[in-house]
Amino acid sequence: MTSSNHKTAAPSGSWASPISASLLVADSVRLSEPRIYQDYNYWLEGRPQEKGRSVLVRAPQNNPAQREDLSPQPYSVRSSCHEYGGASYCLTEDAAFFVNAKDQDIYRLNLGDKTITRITELEHVRFADLIWDASRQRLIAVAEDHAACAEGNEPTNMIVGIRFHQASKATLETLFSGADFYSNPCLSPDGKRLSYLCWHHPNMPWDATECYVVQLDAQGNAGNQQRMSALASSDLHARQESIFQPSFGPDGNLYFVSDCNDWWNLYRYCFEQQSLEALQPMNAEFATPQWVFGMSCYGFLDNETLACCYTQNGRWQFAELDIEQKTLRPIESPYDDISMIQCAEGRALFFAANSQSASQLCQWHKQNITSVCSSSSIELNPDYISTPQPLSFAAGGETAHGFYYAPCNPQYQAMPGEKAPLIVLCHGGPTGATETALSVKIQFWTSRGFAVFDINYRGSTGYGRPYRDSLKGQWGIKDVEDVCAGAQYLVDKGLADPQRLCIKGGSAGGYTVLAALTFSNTFAAGASHYGIGDLETLARDTHKFEARYLDSIVGPYPDAQEIYQQRSPIHHVEKLNCPAIFFQGLEDKVVPPNQAEAMLKALDNKKVPVAYVPFEGEGHGFRGAEAIVASLEGELYFYSRLFDFDAHELQPASINAVNILNLEAC
Repeated sequence: MTSSNHKTAAPSGSWASPISASLLVADSVRLSEPRIYQDYNYWLEGRPQEKGRSVLVRAPQNNPAQREDLSPQPYSVRSSCHEYGGASYCLTEDAAFFVNAKDQDIYRLNLGDKTITRITELEHVRFADLIWDASRQRLIAVAEDHAACAEGNEPTNMIVGIRFHQASKATLETLFSGADFYSNPCLSPDGKRLSYLCWHHPNMPWDATECYVVQLDAQGNAGNQQRMSALASSDLHARQESIFQPSFGPDGNLYFVSDCNDWWNLYRYCFEQQSLEALQPMNAEFATPQWVFGMSCYGFLDNETLACCYTQNGRWQFAELDIEQKTLRPIESPYDDISMIQCAEGRALFFAANSQSASQLCQWHKQNITSVCSSSSIELNPDYISTPQPLSFAAGGETAHGFYYAPCNPQYQAMPGEKAPLIVLCHGGPTGATETALSVKIQFWTSRGFAVFDINYRGSTGYGRPYRDSLKGQWGIKDVEDVCAGAQYLVDKGLADPQRLCIKGGSAGGYTVLAALTFSNTFAAGASHYGIGDLETLARDTHKFEARYLDSIVGPYPDAQEIYQQRSPIHHVEKLNCPAIFFQGLEDKVVPPNQAEAMLKALDNKKVPVAYVPFEGEGHGFRGAEAIVASLEGELYFYSRLFDFDAHELQPASINAVNILNLEAC
């Protein structure tokens, strides 16, 4: 059927689209950890076609095309500290020190002849947040020692100095210990001061961190420790403060981000005057949740100027900040998703994206933004790209936020009278936020006739601390209210088919999926990607970094065991009567596979349509090309069978991987 506007009317979901799942991995990489050193830009590329291997790459600042891979096969530059890793390499005059993914030891890569030397050989220790202490010729890093885990104990975290010798392996000296977690070691320009962050169970770094500065002697021994805070002394122990990214400026003073005024804002502590000042107080966030090491939202262009990024209403802005005048100058650019700012000698390096383009590694120099490289060489036809529309809606007597993507395909339109099937997206964390950057995963759906609502439910970041804290004690309640209210909001506006409401999410977002399917009747189907079905299992089995995360958003365990059971979908399968599909990495240490397998069994016993797609060798979040493609295509195939439409151009392997049990029950 062809309409007067030359679009073919076809059932939503069945529209043919050039945006295939293979575009996620074809000529695409995952960019991370930018650095500027001397005349080069450095970064990491996670390559799906190499099973997710992370490669250290560099290019001259004045010639980005002259790029070179520095870390050869079989090395993969990635830390597993805190499981999520980050800050896995650092640079010196003639070498790059990096953490190798396979053994988590530190290696030295000679930047001249590219020879590689193993520096540490410690079976149970993981490293992250590497920095080079030039005056003492040592590395400083966060270390996570798993030696005691065999006896059922948690790993021990600390900050260490690493000295190495020509004829022997490195020796470690503990610089700071006693806290549950450490991050962000950084040295002052003269090397005489060191700052770091630490925090303690049950806090996560966005709940409460402590910032310290210590004096270092010529040998590197620490003394005269001073705690830094933007809180008044009377409030220091009375309320929580999340400090982010302490850094010494060229002036030798300490800069950091604090949420003491309910927004993550920039501050400076002047040592000579012993005074603290807010650099730009405003209702905006100059930080983001510290899920990985090395996250950075500002850097120093010179003695007087910061380059920074901040978010308001879910969108990021790049800016310059005059430190002395305390004036902020937003920089006009085509990007509204900015992250990981690194600066040196008047240059800024950062990741940037918008709704029309994939993530770019960009350079800011002499008032110009130029692209260094892109995460993808694929250019999507703009006619197929759905633009995010910010929407706010009522939920639980409060307001929640999200971005709506309408179906978009220049060749097709819905059948007469047909409303679009809707996919509600639940971001991970749950302390996190969705982005407005171009997502091939979202466009995959909208170009086939689905609408997508990407929701920043209460508890998300980017809207101030009260919004972030509103999920405390309420995980499984408010997030579920919000995704259900968001779906109903679009139904009421005539933008979604109430009979074809779907919900999907990964990790913590997968828990919201399962909770919404179990404790509400809003959705017709759900897709859980390495999601959580049993909160008790998560509280008992997960890794140290998140071991007490649920204390704040659910309740202390085991004291609150009854609440955990009340909110765990696995204990209430009698309420779950709609189909679900599970995608799970079998090497996942964050959300063990037994959770998905238990939900599969429960749904199968109830004769509810269900599918389980496990991936060998994959962990928490899929890195390999096969898993990335199969999970997206498998989900489309699942919906096509449930809602009775033809799905085009699916690979046989993806279809064969999805064994839908009890399909006859539809």
